[in-house]
This record gives sequence, C-alpha cells and structure tokens, in this order.
Amino acid sequence: MRSLPVPDPGTPNHRSATGFLLWQAARIWPTLAGGIALATVWMLTLALQPAVLGRAIDAGLTQGDRGELIRWASILLALGVGQAITSIIRHRFAVFNWLASAFRTVQNTTDHANRLGATLPKRVVAGEVVSIGTSDIAHIGSALDILSRGIGSVVAIVVVAVILLSTSVPLGLVVVFGVPLLMAVVGLLIRPLHRRQEAYRTQQGKLTGRAADIVTGLRVLRGVGGESVFSARYRTQSQQLRHDGVRVARVDSLLEAAQVLLPGIFMVLVTWLGARFALRGVISVGELVAFYGYAAFLVAPLRNVTEMIDKVTRGHVAARRVVALLRLRPEFTDPARPAAAPRPGGDLVDPESGLVVPAGRLTVLATATPADAVRVTGRLGRYTDSEATLADVPLRDLPLETVRERILVADNDARLFSGELRAELDPHGRADDATVAAALAAAGATEIVDGLADGLATRIAERGREFSGGQQQRLRLARALAADPEVLVLIEPTSAVDAHTEAYIAARLAAARPGRTTLVCSTSPLLLDRADHVVFMSDGKVVAEGTHRELMAEPRYAAVVSREES
Repeated sequence: MRSLPVPDPGTPNHRSATGFLLWQAARIWPTLAGGIALATVWMLTLALQPAVLGRAIDAGLTQGDRGELIRWASILLALGVGQAITSIIRHRFAVFNWLASAFRTVQNTTDHANRLGATLPKRVVAGEVVSIGTSDIAHIGSALDILSRGIGSVVAIVVVAVILLSTSVPLGLVVVFGVPLLMAVVGLLIRPLHRRQEAYRTQQGKLTGRAADIVTGLRVLRGVGGESVFSARYRTQSQQLRHDGVRVARVDSLLEAAQVLLPGIFMVLVTWLGARFALRGVISVGELVAFYGYAAFLVAPLRNVTEMIDKVTRGHVAARRVVALLRLRPEFTDPARPAAAPRPGGDLVDPESGLVVPAGRLTVLATATPADAVRVTGRLGRYTDSEATLADVPLRDLPLETVRERILVADNDARLFSGELRAELDPHGRADDATVAAALAAAGATEIVDGLADGLATRIAERGREFSGGQQQRLRLARALAADPEVLVLIEPTSAVDAHTEAYIAARLAAARPGRTTLVCSTSPLLLDRADHVVFMSDGKVVAEGTHRELMAEPRYAAVVSREES
C-alpha cells in the first residue's frame, strides 16, 4: 500500500455530493475493490459454516460415519482459518481506505482554501471550515470504509437465501422477503436522521464561528462592556445546538435499537419456523442446526447493511458541505493575457487615494481613520480590485502569484501556527540563519528566542499561545522581514508593544530593508519620525506629504499624531 497522504490528491468532482464520493472511491479503487473482495470472502466463510456444521451432524454423527465427520470438520476448520486471515487483511484495507479518503479531503479543502485566500473569510465562517476539518472528513472516511463490509454482507445474505431456498422454500422465502422489509423499516429512520443531521451540522458550524469571533475579540468586548451581551447570545445558540443534538440523538438511538431488535426478531422467526419443520420431519436435525446458525449469522450482515446505509448517508451530508466549499471561486483570478513582470525598483501607486510609495524608501502612512489604511493596503496588495500599479504596471494585469511574490501585506490578523519556531519564521525555508537572526534583531525579538529552552528549534503551540500579544507581534514582524519581499506593507506593526520596544524597532526598521520599498501604516510618532517619507491621508485621500517634522505644521496631522502621543 502507498504511504499517506499522497503527494497529489487530484482534482475533485465538486458538481455534487454523490459525484465527490464517487470520485473519492475512484481514487482508491484498487484497495476499495480489494477490500470488497476480501470482505465478500470473509462473509462467505462465515455464511458457509452453518451449512458445513449441519452436514457434519447429519453425515458424521447421525449416520455414525467417522470419515465424513473428519472431512466436514476439516472443511469447517479451513473456513475458520480463512475467516481469520481475510478478516485481518480486510480490516487493513478498510483502514487504508478510511485514511486515504480523509487525507484527500483535507488536502483538497486546504489547497482550495489557499487558492481562495482573502475570499475565504468573506464567504465562509471560520466555524464551517473547522467543522469540515474535524467532523466531515471522518464521516467521508467512514462512508468508504463501510462499503467493503456492507457489500460483502449483501453477497452473504444472497448466498444464505439461496441455501435456504434449496433446503426449504418457505424458510428461503422468509429471508428473501424479510430482509428487504427490514431495510425498508430502517430507511424510514434514515431519512429524518439525514434531515436532522444536516440542520445540526449547519448550526454547529455557526456556533463554532461565533466562538472563534468571541475569543478573537474578547479584549475589545471587555473594553466596550459587550462581553455579557455576546455571552448571552452564545449561550442561547449553544442551548439551541444542544436541543438539535438531542433531536439527532433521539433518531440515532432508534436506529441503533432497530439494528439490534429487527435482526433479533428475524432470527427468532427463522429459528421457530425451522424447529416446526424439524418436528414435522421436513428437515433433518443437522439442517435445523444449520438454520439456527444462519438465523444467528444473519444478525451481523443485516447490521452491517443498516450501518452502511447510515454511514453513507452521513458521508453524503458531509460531502455536501465539502462540495459547497470547493464550489467557491476566488474574487480575483489571473488575467487571460498576463502582463510582463514589472521592472524591479518601481513605485507602488494607488490612484484612488493619490498615494505614491517611493521605491527603495521607508514610507509611513498616517490616516485620520484606521479603516482608510485598511482599504488602501487592500488595494495595494490586490485583495480588492483597483487601479493600483507597480512600476506603472496595473496589478490587475499581473498573475496573482507574481503580486504575492513582489508585495507582502502583513497585518495584525496574521497568526502564528504550531510547529518549530524556525520553520514558523521562515515557512518556505529560503532564509539562512544570518537572515533570520537579523530579522529577529530588527523586530526586537531576539530576547524572546534567547529565553526559549531550545531557541529556534522550540516547538510552539497553536497561535503562539505561550507568547504575550506584544511578543507575538514582534515574531510576526520578524517573519515578514525574513521574507524580504520587494515591497513590504506593514499595518500597525508596533501597536501591542511598549514605547521602549517601539523606539528600538523604529530605529532599526529602515536599516533592515536597505534598497527595499517599505510602507508602514501607523500614527506612532516614533515610527513617523524615523521615516524617509510621511504621507497623511484624510477621508481616503492624500492631503499632505513630507517629513514628520514638516507635517507637524498641518493641524489635522498634528491632531492625529498628538492623540497617539496622549
């Protein structure tokens, strides 16, 4: 078997949930077919054992033929050995199928999320993505895992029905008509379970998203006194989710009970009819024992079939969510005829606001309204469509990959991820140790790394939880500096650090990027005073340019900067 995950998961079929599941099955068809074949053999070895046992009783014990007894006992032993071997290998195939489909789903959704980029949080709440990664992949894996057992069980039921019909037509007819009837009863429970699962799954995604939003903005909520309001809303939604979960569990428990009760009733019926036929001499003692064995055996394949219906239904619900994500398209795509890459060292220009970021210099953009800075950087990084240009080439005419390589926008929504800190600061592995060390020094983060037991080899937790807000901000700044893009746009890179650290960073930022274009969005006097060029913007338009000291004569600029100082 191949190692997992596979390097290339392939292009998924996202036209429908059924199409996605069939595409998944086609990707693993060798092991899926092998698992079905092994499960079929496994179930057949179980299905034939009651018949062999009945022949051993009739031919060996009732008629006293020792040779026949040994022969049939040997066949029974061979069936038992075959059952054990095929069961082990079948289970290995089933686990591989589960993992392969789950990994492929994760790879497809992760790759597509990367392609969506800034479009993803605008179109899908965070909770929905989390639920896909934690819940839906398991259901999709289980849907493909159960296929081998389910199909093998169907084959076994057909074989048992043929054997029973050849021995006793009435008993065979009980199986032929009884099994579809049982499946129909189970189907009555599957449909409402399907509907309630889908409603529960939607509500779960919304609640997860709300929880993520509350945690992210907890400090702000406490600052404005809105913590209790959001807490009450979350509590209400949580109780609604609990109510929906109970509704799902109610139908699920009925389904679980039906999977045990209905086959049990079926077994009692077959045994009762077989005993009556034996008393009337229609069937032999050995055939009676075989019928009882079949009645007991049928409980397992019937349960497997009902479980297959249940898990495939759950997988279909999960696949529908995955397909909905895969159908999303990025706001921006590469132009049909991309322009040639702009020459290095050109100015970055936003015509809408009148902002010109000179090449090779440190420019600080001060705005009267923080939202103006966000809108401008969105246009400069091509996260929103605009007339912005780099070296006189419109960004909309360039491939997105080129824009992302040439222009890096680093804001405070960026996150630290779990893993080794060295890889976190240089995720592409392009920077040498000296570059990383220089970036840490410029960001004032050297002491953070020095305080770690294993230095850069230290493994950090999700979102860098072991670091304070200011430490996280400095490490994110170091990561942006280590990337060393042609154009670096920093949004409030020192908002969470103290004045001493901010002065340290301001004094070293320009030297950390010699000959590179750097735009910093900030109203901090420490950064403004160190800038080569300062641009002041009000109401989304550039109203003044110069040095910090020159612009202090502009009343509106002075008011904004003075507010920052106070």
